Amino acid sequence: MKKLVDATVDRLNAILLGKDRQVRLAVCCLLARGHLLIEDIPGMGKTTLSHAIARVMDLSYTRIQFTNDLLPADVLGFSMYDKEAGSLVFHQGPIFSQVVLADEINRASPRTQSALLEAMEERQVSIEGETRPLPAPFFVIATQNPLEQGGTYPLPESQLDRFLMRIELGYPDPRAERELLEGTDRRSLISALQPLVTGDHLHTLQQGVERISTSPALLDYVQRILQQSRRMPGVLYGLSPRAGLGLIRAAKAWALMDGRHHVLPDDIQAVLPAVARHRLEQGESSQSLQRVKLLLEQVPVLA
Repeated sequence: MKKLVDATVDRLNAILLGKDRQVRLAVCCLLARGHLLIEDIPGMGKTTLSHAIARVMDLSYTRIQFTNDLLPADVLGFSMYDKEAGSLVFHQGPIFSQVVLADEINRASPRTQSALLEAMEERQVSIEGETRPLPAPFFVIATQNPLEQGGTYPLPESQLDRFLMRIELGYPDPRAERELLEGTDRRSLISALQPLVTGDHLHTLQQGVERISTSPALLDYVQRILQQSRRMPGVLYGLSPRAGLGLIRAAKAWALMDGRHHVLPDDIQAVLPAVARHRLEQGESSQSLQRVKLLLEQVPVLA
């Protein structure tokens, strides 16, 4: 499994230059059956990463451009009367895809944002009184612009909590940027990408994550992190039990990617910033990273 994961990461790194850690976290999020939020300014490669993941994993891909006039039906789908059938016929929306890029999600109204809640949590949508399952696997990659930019709506806490991880891509280092400037257009490279992971491979990897073991001492460490987050000054509410479950799932996926069958404290520490930052932000984006650093400093691995 490790060889397959490493090969996948290498292929993605050939598209998104100089972002190995972010690529690994994105793959980790998919293996953990979570959803990914990428926050950054335009032009950093957010769309490139999402499309490349879908190509390498051989998954169906849809991009939804979120705007302030987008309606829930534009995302989920709608029913229309069919004269030949003599009845209403449901037309699937773009949400019915294995990888869904919700581009600039915070430019849509809260009503449209909330249309994703059931889909992300339950892997299904309820439309006109009928529940419709979504494809498996189902992976939402949402991008959002910094809140300082105009025309954005802050994602509510209930929506943020549906994302297992949030990452930032940032500017490339000078060497990667020069290679990017001298190289082939990224869209052409993505078009030429050959699938490396089949649906069966991905299913096996995701099942493998569930079989990774966690010791009682490791769970004690996670509990101490959760409890300490709820006592931090300036934090109205700390990490929820759902966040704790997500942290363990992400750490299991990180361990599997490293070729191990058990979770180490190092795995928890590796994924904690991506899992916890957006949950501890609470309107103060400049403080979230510092809060995660304090958690790692203040919570001992062994009690």
